[in-house]
Parts: sequence; C-alpha cells; structure tokens
Amino acid sequence: DFSAHHAAAVDAVAARAASSASSAPRRYPACPAEYSEYTPCEDVKRSLRYPRDRLVYRERHCPSGRERLRCLVPAPAGYRNPFPWPASRDVAWFANVPHKELTVEKAVQNWIRVDGDKLRFPGGGTMFPHGADAYIDDIGKLIPLHDGSIRTALDTGCGVASWGAYLLSRDILAMSFAPRDSHEAQVQFALERGVPAMIGVLASNRLTYPARAFDMAHCSRCLIPWHLYDGLYLIEVDRVLRPGGYWILSGPPINWKKYWKGWERSKEDLNAEQEAIEAVARSLCWKKIKEAGDIAVWQKPANHAGCKASRKAAKSPPFCSKKNADAAWYDKMEACVTPLPEVSDASEVAGGAVKKWPQRLTAVPPRVSRGTVKGVTAKAFQQDTELWKKRVRHYKAVINQFEQKGRYRNVLDMNARLGGFAAALASYPQWVMNMVPTVANSSALGVVYERGLIGSYQDWCEGTSTYPRTYDLIHADSVFTLYKNRC
Repeated sequence: DFSAHHAAAVDAVAARAASSASSAPRRYPACPAEYSEYTPCEDVKRSLRYPRDRLVYRERHCPSGRERLRCLVPAPAGYRNPFPWPASRDVAWFANVPHKELTVEKAVQNWIRVDGDKLRFPGGGTMFPHGADAYIDDIGKLIPLHDGSIRTALDTGCGVASWGAYLLSRDILAMSFAPRDSHEAQVQFALERGVPAMIGVLASNRLTYPARAFDMAHCSRCLIPWHLYDGLYLIEVDRVLRPGGYWILSGPPINWKKYWKGWERSKEDLNAEQEAIEAVARSLCWKKIKEAGDIAVWQKPANHAGCKASRKAAKSPPFCSKKNADAAWYDKMEACVTPLPEVSDASEVAGGAVKKWPQRLTAVPPRVSRGTVKGVTAKAFQQDTELWKKRVRHYKAVINQFEQKGRYRNVLDMNARLGGFAAALASYPQWVMNMVPTVANSSALGVVYERGLIGSYQDWCEGTSTYPRTYDLIHADSVFTLYKNRC
C-alpha cells in the first residue's frame, strides 16, 4: 500500500519540479540572533498586551498578519548536537540553552547546575531534594506504579521535568508542561534532555488534551492555586484524568505543620488552603488515598454512578451539560464537572477499561470498540496498526539513520490520526508527540491516549507551544493536503 502511494507521490513531485524548473526557489533569510528562542504563540513581549489576571497573558496568543516572522530561526552561537539518549537525561550543552538563572535560583534544590561547557541535571526538585528516583519510589508505595496500570501521566508546572525523566525507566510516559515565565527556559531544558514537554499554563483555557487522557496527574510545588476560582483548575485536572486515575500533590499546603516557617506563611493560611483543596476534591467525588510525609494522593472514581446520587443535595460544582468533553482548543474552562460516560453497573469503568501496558498499545481501545470515534471500527483500527508497522519498515529501508542508536529522540507526528506511527516506534528509544490537527477527526486523540501514548491538539496555521530545535524528526502524513487553502 505504502510503496504504491509513495511511488506515485515521487512521480508527481518530479513532474511538478520539471514544469517549474525555470522558477527560482523561495528563500527565507535568517532571523536576527535575538530570535534564537522565539516561540511565536508564547512571545514574552506580545503577552504583555493581555490581562495578567489568572495568568491569561501566559496563554497562547499567536501573531497574525504582519507580526508573523518570515525568516528562519537561528541556533544560538556555539550550538552543538544534543547528547544522545539516555545520556541526555543527565547532561546537555550549555551553549544550546545558555541560561544560568535556574542554576542560581534552584541551586540548593538540585534542579540544574553548570559544569564547564555543560549543564548537569542531578534529578532533584523543590520537594524531592534527594532525587526524583527516591521521590517516585515514595509515590510507588502509595499507588501501583509497576504493574502497567499507570502509563500516561501529566506533570503540571514541571520545572526541568525530572519527574517525567525518571518515570521513563518505569515505562510511564509523562506529558510535562510549564509556562514560559520567570523560570527561564524550564521547558526548553526538559526538551534538550529528551523528555516530553510543552509550554502550557492553567489559566482560562482548557488544557489541549482530551477528556479521560491521563492515568495520573502530578503537582510538586507547582504554584497552581488549586483552591481558588471555585476549584476551576482541579476541575480541569478531573476532566483529563481517566476514571480511577490518581492526583498527586506535594508542596504547599501538604505537610504544612513541618514546613510553614520555611514557606513563610501562617499556619492558619496553610490549613485553610488545604481544607479548601480537600473540599474541592470531595465535590469531585475523589477519594483521598493517603497523605504520607510530603505527598498526598487522591483517586478519581471509576464512574459517576455513586457520585451523582451523593451530590443531589450538594450541587456545586454542577455537572456540565452537553459540551463536548474532548473539545480543548481555545475552549474555556468551566466550573462544572465533566460527566463520565454512563455505566450499567457500579463496578464498571466509565467509557471502558484499558488494558495494562504494554498490551494497551495494540489492543482495540474502548473508544473504538464502543463506536465513539466516527468512521473507525475495530477492524479498521487493527488494519491501521499493521499498515504503520509496514510503513515504518519502509522508512527504515530508505532512511539510513532511522535505526542509528541515539540519532532520533524527540519525534513529532504532525497528523497522528490513531497513533499508528508512534505505536510502530514504541520499541525504539524515542518518544512521539502525537498532534491531532483541529481540522481533522479530533476524537482520535482520545484513542492515542487509550493506547498509552501522548499528544495534543494543534492547528497548523499557528505555531506550536514549544521551543525552536525541539524535534529530531518530524513526520507529516497528508498534512499539506489537509491544510490546503486553509491558512
């Protein structure tokens, strides 16, 4: 199948090239050096035009018309190819991300340090000074991190993404996000390490992920005011958590009796914040699993059967009505609970249970088996999986470096569909950002997550929420056809 289409495409390209041989190719000049870290939709200067309330100014605000750059973003002076994975988890070239702010600000917390011409990532964090490995081990004493039931994770306010970096050895794939803010280049550091991350913030818009996406969400002193705005941000975490998923919180206000002086806040203030968070969690029908030391864990219910009955008297926040739970491209957050799919039995997992990893990668996802993805049947899904295995074999045959160890680490699929390309690469030391274009079948992104993969919605008429030089390999299947005459 692929060979035939590929040959036809090559012939078509050759024909067009021959017919336009006399026309000069379009050339773009280099942008000034100051644009080496340009992020068009999170531009610091443009952001100042927008309200600071609830950090709206740190959301996506893309340029239009004359504001759009028509030049090639340059690399910083002295840029070198990143270290190959897995070495890149712990070391990067300073010239590639020439920022020392965090090495000073977070020096005692072991986030990052400068070592000559290199940056070292010791694996520390604000709430895990003994390292991410030890911190994750502590979490593993509270929830099942080792049996394959937890595969996808969300790290809110991720810092340099050490939590996500050290989860990878446990076969857990974290989507880490943080805003482009005073913690200069934190997401850029994460990507340079070869760890999945994107620029993002909880402000007024929904996160760009579908409902029921993540098996686990995490905040380690992420500075998100979970207790404010009627619990709006925790309600959004609830939307993207899978039924039975876990929310982990460390840092203020957890264990405030031990840390209140160091946090320079009063006991009363911290206690009130924790009580408010606990109240929001109860209103979402979450169950508090345990609070042990610096870590607290809650669990979302497997369905809303009991929740709807118990909340008849307490109607705040109400259940959302009618709105597409997966819609998340500039869609505003609302102070209402996203209802889970109906169940016929109180023990049933709403929307269907997923297999444990790695079986869930190729098993027919519940959204497909239940017919909720338009035009996709179980048979079509299985055929797509086999097709992408075949196509990846072809890529390996024509791209000499495809199997070269460490050559490709960060991979982007611009039109992921059901995640078949990423699934075919799952045995490689790579991660794939599966983008589902907003003009395509956007319900497919839920399938990507049910397979144990990660991704985001994206309109390719706009810039992505990432830094220059993020990806080692970009895969684009039918993107230009999809966007013909759209931008």
